[in-house]
Amino acid sequence: MAFEVVGSRVVYDGTLARVRMDRVAMPDGEVAEREIVEHPEAVAVVALDDAGSVLLVRQYRTALARHELELPAGLRDVDGEDALATAQRELAEEVATAAAHWEVLVRFANSGGWTDEATTVYLATGLRQVPVPDGFLAQGEEADLEVVRLPLTEAAARAAAGELTTDAKTLIGLLLADRRPDPTRPDRPPA
Repeated sequence: MAFEVVGSRVVYDGTLARVRMDRVAMPDGEVAEREIVEHPEAVAVVALDDAGSVLLVRQYRTALARHELELPAGLRDVDGEDALATAQRELAEEVATAAAHWEVLVRFANSGGWTDEATTVYLATGLRQVPVPDGFLAQGEEADLEVVRLPLTEAAARAAAGELTTDAKTLIGLLLADRRPDPTRPDRPPA
């Protein structure tokens, strides 16, 4: 049972995405067309302070026509920059914060049925304030960011209840971070 791409053409080439139409031979011999959105990979950061609060950003999302409360995040759109360096840069740019410790929580495909975009979510701890990087100028939606600090347990509970955000990377990051064992808290057993 094999699937094979037997043809492909680009139907749109934009600033942040490219759309191609693939012709795919199915195991039964039929050929189907599939629209595939090519999009740069992304990163997101669960920035957890020593008091157990997470840093979030409220920003306008044009596709949804509303503000969303999200994890600091961004695209891997700098040539030669690995995922961790992108996460570190985005945390500094969006919330003027650096972290001493970094750990990958998960890497996931955003929506494998139609796009190749993937997101790596990091847990960042040992936070400290830093200046916004030299040369960074917030533009567009980033110029209107509001930083929000919430206890992780509250943020995760509100996210799970559908009260905090509809953003997938934020839901995934908050819920995974909240499930992690914390040896300093007896009420937090290993997941």
